[in-house]
Amino acid sequence: MKYSLRKYISILTPAQIIVVYYFIAVSVSMVLLSLPIALKPNVKWTFMDALFTAVSAVSVTGLTTVNISETFSETGIYILMFVLQFGGIGVMTLGTFFWLLLGKKIGLRERRLIMTDQNQSSLAGLVKLLKQILVIIILIEILGAIILGTYFMNFYSSGKDAFLHGLFASVSATTNAGFDITGQSLIPYANDYFVQLVSIILIIFGSIGFPVLVETKEYLFDRRNEGRRHHFSLNTKLTTVTFLGLLILGTIGIYLLEFDHFLKDKKWYESFFYAFFHSTTTKSAGLTTMDINQFSGPTQLFISALMFIGASPSSTGGGIRVTTLALNLLFFYHFARGNRTIKVFKRELHEDDVIKSLVVSMMALFICFTSLFILCITEDIPLLPLIFEVSSAFGTTGLSLGITSELSSVGKMIIILLMFIGRVGMLSFLFIIGSKRNVPNYHYPKERVIIG
Repeated sequence: MKYSLRKYISILTPAQIIVVYYFIAVSVSMVLLSLPIALKPNVKWTFMDALFTAVSAVSVTGLTTVNISETFSETGIYILMFVLQFGGIGVMTLGTFFWLLLGKKIGLRERRLIMTDQNQSSLAGLVKLLKQILVIIILIEILGAIILGTYFMNFYSSGKDAFLHGLFASVSATTNAGFDITGQSLIPYANDYFVQLVSIILIIFGSIGFPVLVETKEYLFDRRNEGRRHHFSLNTKLTTVTFLGLLILGTIGIYLLEFDHFLKDKKWYESFFYAFFHSTTTKSAGLTTMDINQFSGPTQLFISALMFIGASPSSTGGGIRVTTLALNLLFFYHFARGNRTIKVFKRELHEDDVIKSLVVSMMALFICFTSLFILCITEDIPLLPLIFEVSSAFGTTGLSLGITSELSSVGKMIIILLMFIGRVGMLSFLFIIGSKRNVPNYHYPKERVIIG
């Protein structure tokens, strides 16, 4: 039995094994979150609730069919935070950490799994990268918990409650999970700009991408080689520029669209924070300082587009990722100009990466459209809320117009599938159906077809 299991695993591709690991993570999370000690007394907790919440937690989405604060006990909240760590940092990152604690050697197969899970293109330095990711994220979460926990002592009668809320808020924001134990997200802090600013910083740290954080840390603190100039990689430059560009575009877009609507009677700084916070949270966080239903239809559609794009690659977020959008735009621009190659930041992009970005975008649109089409058949809900829900699930964002609990069993399964795809990544999902790469030893004659 053991031999046959090993033989079966050996024929799986790294992408397929990663998906299996995430299935296992979801299954274990379901069991943990369904334990009697994790739930409050007399709480209604169905199999669908358990599955939906587990997938949402592992995919760090934040969509839920239940009220977290009314469903889980204090023990359940700690279990939920543990699951969020697995989902946010990645099963291979924490798995590697436990392997190292047990003294297990990280072999070639494990390194290939890490490379797939973290969207890396090289086997070199992977274990060191994961160690740095784990340390950086944990330190960010601890610092955020201390700051928010100390500040929350102004609102809670005991330090225990204050720091529990501070820790959960820090973990939820950093992992871009979007869960809350207030029952109202960050709406109670709609006019508290300190809490909002700390949350925005934590969300950005979680969604801008682990490689960006690691390179930034090396630039700021690793000055061992004096006289050697630090060079940021093309990935970091492209990710950062696109990420910040979308953040600014999102803020301006929400502000302009709501100028004569929700923001009409707001002061300038109130309008700015509403626009800035919700532009940030669309990266994959899902936290909100207001009822999203108060936004106008065009704004909700605009936010849906931002959620579909999502966060950066190798981050806690989902979506097609900001670099995919960047490569698509660069491809369209250079193709229109008749250029055969794409150059940016004094570097030339690999043709394989450009093809991947187009495939990811096309397949993501196809999957989201197909999901929306099915939901239009199975659900008696207007189109715009369904578009919003699909975008939120695929982008693992967690924002909702309040229809999640109203979905049918089929509708919930569609959302569960989208959340899962958003977490494992579009490429990994596509490679599930593929076998190990084979290089063909023959070619057919080439022939042109008419395009456009």
